[in-house]
Amino acid sequence: MRLRFTHMLESGSRCLSYAILPLALCLTASFAPSSLAQNTERSSRKVVFSTKPNYPEILKHAQVGGLVRLKATVLPNGSVTNVETIGGNPILAENATAAVKKWKYAPAPTQTVEDISLVFSPH
Repeated sequence: MRLRFTHMLESGSRCLSYAILPLALCLTASFAPSSLAQNTERSSRKVVFSTKPNYPEILKHAQVGGLVRLKATVLPNGSVTNVETIGGNPILAENATAAVKKWKYAPAPTQTVEDISLVFSPH
């Protein structure tokens, strides 16, 4: 009888530990040191200089358009260092990325990540 009771305790504590594990992981993730995070902030800095992306005539003529979403990493001096495509037509996204890399933002105390949405409309 004692062996069965011990086995029941072990399996019960195992189930309890499986239930507590996700909670413990969530709590430790929320208290992770901020030094492990990337040193960038999300903001909405003002664009000082921008260029329009090239809209290929063949796509415009074929009525291919849409929204292109990008994330641009901007240095404190306002220069765009990296542009990542989040969504959109690959050809339009390539042209949008090339244009955004030439943009200039207002200076800021830290590096930021800017969310950019560009609409390509054939009309």
